[in-house]
Amino acid sequence: MDQELEWIEPMAATLTKERFSGPEWTFERKLDGIRVLAYKRGKDVRLFSRNQLPLNRSYPAVVDAIAKLPHRDLILDGEATGGWGRLGRGDYHVFDILQIDGRDLRSLPLDERRAALDRLPLRLPIERVRPLDDPKPWERACAEGWEGVIAKRLDSRYESRRSPHWLKMKCEATQELVVGGFTDPQGARVGLGALLVGYYELAAHNSGRPTRTAGESDLIFAGKVGTGFNTKMLLDLRADLDQLEIPESPFSKAKSTGLPRRAHWVRPEIVVQVAFIEWTPYNKLRHPRLLGLRTDKTASEVTREWPA
Repeated sequence: MDQELEWIEPMAATLTKERFSGPEWTFERKLDGIRVLAYKRGKDVRLFSRNQLPLNRSYPAVVDAIAKLPHRDLILDGEATGGWGRLGRGDYHVFDILQIDGRDLRSLPLDERRAALDRLPLRLPIERVRPLDDPKPWERACAEGWEGVIAKRLDSRYESRRSPHWLKMKCEATQELVVGGFTDPQGARVGLGALLVGYYELAAHNSGRPTRTAGESDLIFAGKVGTGFNTKMLLDLRADLDQLEIPESPFSKAKSTGLPRRAHWVRPEIVVQVAFIEWTPYNKLRHPRLLGLRTDKTASEVTREWPA
C-alpha cells in the first residue's frame, strides 16, 4: 500500500449461532464476495483487499465510478462481488463510509455514518447496501438462498477489529480453507478428483476459547472437497497445483486423520471458500462444496472459525 495512504484495518463481524432482533440492532444481507476498502484522493482512486492487495485492475469500472463522485476525498468500505474479482467484472456494494472531505467518521455511531453514506450519489457498478426490514431477516436469508445476514448495533463505532457489535448469522456454514493436496480424477472427470483442504490450528486459551499461539503452524486436515467445480475450474486448478507440488504432505501427521494414502501434495498457498452443512464429531467437513478461490487472504491467515 502507498505510504501516503493511511491503512485502516476493516471492522469484522463475529460469528454467532444466536437469533434475535431489537430496536438497537439493524440487519444487512451478508454478501459472498471480497472485502474492499476504497480510497479516493481527488481523481486518484485505490482499491485494496482486507490484506492490502491492490484491486484496481480487477474492478476498473468501480474505480471510474468512484473517481466521478463529487468529493475530494473518501474512504468507503464494502464488498465486491461478481466472478471473485475477475478482470473487468464485478459490483461494489458499499455498507460504510469512514472518511469524507478530510472528516474522520469512524467515531460516529453507525446510523450517522449511514446518513452520510445516503447522501452520496452512488451509481452502478456501485450500490448502497440497504438495511433489511424483515422481523426475522435470517429466515428470509435462508429461504432465498443467501449466505446469511449481518446484525449491527445502530450505535456501533467503526472498530478496526473483530467486534461483538457486528454479528454474522449464517444459513449455510462457510469456511476459508487452505489446499494442501489433491487426488487424481476418476472415470470421465478431468483435472482432479478432490481438493484436500485444511486450516491452521488454534490452541485453547485459559478462557476455553481458541486462539493462535506464537509460532504455531500445524496445518490440520479438514476433509476432501469434490463438488462445486466446472470443467474449466478443474483444469485451471490442476495447472496451478502442478506448479506447487511437493514430495510430502504439508498436513500435520500427529493431528490429522483420514488423509488418503494416495494423493498429490502441494505447498499450502491456495485459499478456497467452502460451503458445508456442519463439522462432524471428528472435525471434518460434512457435505462440502467449493464456492470459489480467495485471492484476498493469505494461507497463513486461515484458521477455523468458531461461533461466539
